Amino acid sequence: MPEITPFCGLRYNPDRFANDFSNLIAPPYDVLDDDDKDDLLSKHEQNIVAVDLPHVPPKSAGPDELYAKAAKTLAQWLQDGTLIRDHKPAIYVYHQLYEYEGKSFTRRKFFARMRLEEFGKGTVFPHEQTFGGPKEDRLKLMEATKCQLSAIFALYSDPDNKVSTLLNVDGRDPDLTAELQGITNKLWVVNDASTIKAVQDQMADRPVYIADGHHRYGTALMYRDKVLAESRDLPTDHPARFILVGLCAMEDPGAVILPTHRVLSDFGNLDPNQILTALEEGLKIEEAGPDITDPKQLLPENKPYDMGIYIPANNGMYTAQFNQRQIIGRLAPQQSAAWQNLDLAYLHRYLIDELVTKKALGGKAPKVHCVKSLDDTIKIARDKKAIAFITKACTMDDLRGVSAAGDLMPQKSTFFYPKLATGLVINPLQ
Repeated sequence: MPEITPFCGLRYNPDRFANDFSNLIAPPYDVLDDDDKDDLLSKHEQNIVAVDLPHVPPKSAGPDELYAKAAKTLAQWLQDGTLIRDHKPAIYVYHQLYEYEGKSFTRRKFFARMRLEEFGKGTVFPHEQTFGGPKEDRLKLMEATKCQLSAIFALYSDPDNKVSTLLNVDGRDPDLTAELQGITNKLWVVNDASTIKAVQDQMADRPVYIADGHHRYGTALMYRDKVLAESRDLPTDHPARFILVGLCAMEDPGAVILPTHRVLSDFGNLDPNQILTALEEGLKIEEAGPDITDPKQLLPENKPYDMGIYIPANNGMYTAQFNQRQIIGRLAPQQSAAWQNLDLAYLHRYLIDELVTKKALGGKAPKVHCVKSLDDTIKIARDKKAIAFITKACTMDDLRGVSAAGDLMPQKSTFFYPKLATGLVINPLQ
């Protein structure tokens, strides 16, 4: 059972900043570059990136002195009152208000500590296939600051909305409000012991699926194991045994999943139109009508298309339907039925692996770019003289079905929007 606990978080001091927090929070460290960091610090020198992003580019480890400087900065902020530490253990209700495609959404979550478990040995699971990524940077920062500065994002199933009902904050002013990239972030501190106990009881039998932050989860495991190795007796409630997590119900109306598109390049002597011909075995391909002038128009909701295709070399735009769905059962019999039904399973395991790599390219795999933004997808396709596959988003039902079967979705299947902001609350590890 996942163990959820309250904690005494570190937060920006509301008395110091007069509830003006917008220039203090930041997007996740791993989507930022040098210019982003400079821009955030130009708005306020005490923006969280001063601590959370000591070295750029993200995910690559820098010199030890940079992490020592970040730890010194954090300590100074605690000493001078920039940050405060809550006196009572709390969970932190977190709402994000945003608009997408002309509709308004509120995604309701809460921050807490969650006991670390090895994947596959408890009730905390990855939701999609991931590959080992660089963790040295985050580990060095965690060791230097003795804090978890940014939360992982995780999902749980709550069809009856029991947890959110317990954490209903309607009518109560938030303890923090901050705008970031067009998204309103609101935070409430909940330290009522009976409410926390009720939330813990509700969460006790609900599996948790990591939506974003698999590598940070792995880093926290590494940190825990190092502390264990250095300590003869580490208490079961030691903070190193836990991770900061933002938890959201799969059924929450604001839990939107956006698509991740694919760009194929590096075809050797073949041009993209020859690749398109090879794909006809597994797709019913039609040229888009003359009124379709923008790749964004390829997948209207009222049409049965599974995928859009854009070939910038001749400005060709096409719609496609999968016509060999049953073949996935033969190609990947070890996978669950829910996995076999995924659009991205069909795209990767059949279209790319079988038709493009084996048949068209003689076994040499093309370069596959996974891209979140459609605009970036089109740009990369044009720059590389490639093919863009405009995909549909997987649904929460897809994720739930694959997860319930104990399976993993293909890599980069999901783009959970918006990202959790960093700097709302920090989890101290001592």
